[in-house]
Amino acid sequence: MEPLIQLIDVRKKFGGQEVLKGVNLAIYEGKTTVIVGESGKGKSLVLKHILGLIKPDSGKVLVFGKDMNKIGSKELKDIRSHFGVLFQNAALFDSMTVFDNVALPLRERTNASEEEIKIIVNEKLNLMDIEYSNEKYPAQLSGGMRKRVGLARALVLNPKIVFFDEPTTGLDVAKSNEIYRVFHRTQTKLAYTAVIVSHDVPKIFKLADYVALIHEGIIQDCLTPEDFQTSENPAIRDFVEETMGLIYESEHVEG
Repeated sequence: MEPLIQLIDVRKKFGGQEVLKGVNLAIYEGKTTVIVGESGKGKSLVLKHILGLIKPDSGKVLVFGKDMNKIGSKELKDIRSHFGVLFQNAALFDSMTVFDNVALPLRERTNASEEEIKIIVNEKLNLMDIEYSNEKYPAQLSGGMRKRVGLARALVLNPKIVFFDEPTTGLDVAKSNEIYRVFHRTQTKLAYTAVIVSHDVPKIFKLADYVALIHEGIIQDCLTPEDFQTSENPAIRDFVEETMGLIYESEHVEG
């Protein structure tokens, strides 16, 4: 099976510091791939390369088989039309209601009528269990609710790939678990490919089909959660022991 996204020997320097030192990663359709690693060591930078926000110094970033470093602006825009992104802080517009925040991509990027927009937005808010919050403003919402609104907006155009950058930052354990259940339910229903950057180990592993560790500027390996925890790779073994302890039992998220 061909990967939906593939990074091949991607290198990136800032100043004199090489942050990505030959990243290789394959992401497959319909699967959830979680990228983990120490803070500030390149996890979000990998996402930015896939999104086409940053170009590598060398190497290739292939999305749908297209080299993101060689395509024109129109083709880049077409590829990005298949992306949904949930940012770390949800990135909602404070001056807009929940409804208008979620409706924004539809109004900007489609020719849908207001009646069609209303149906689509309400459908996505129902999926998030926040259909009653249409007329509220972001300042009136809890952190968990803001994340749900952000996810509803990320999904409103039915993207093929959804990117999550530290999706549970700022949430307590209970709220984080709620968000994970929402992620699991929406992906099961909508069948999108998910790429998640997270520090929330081991809980985030419950969502993962594959876990990739970035360490010392490279992806050490990309494995199922079960294989990840028993890997003989010294960097992965150290990461597992540091973040999960010596024993970790993988389990599935209940929807």
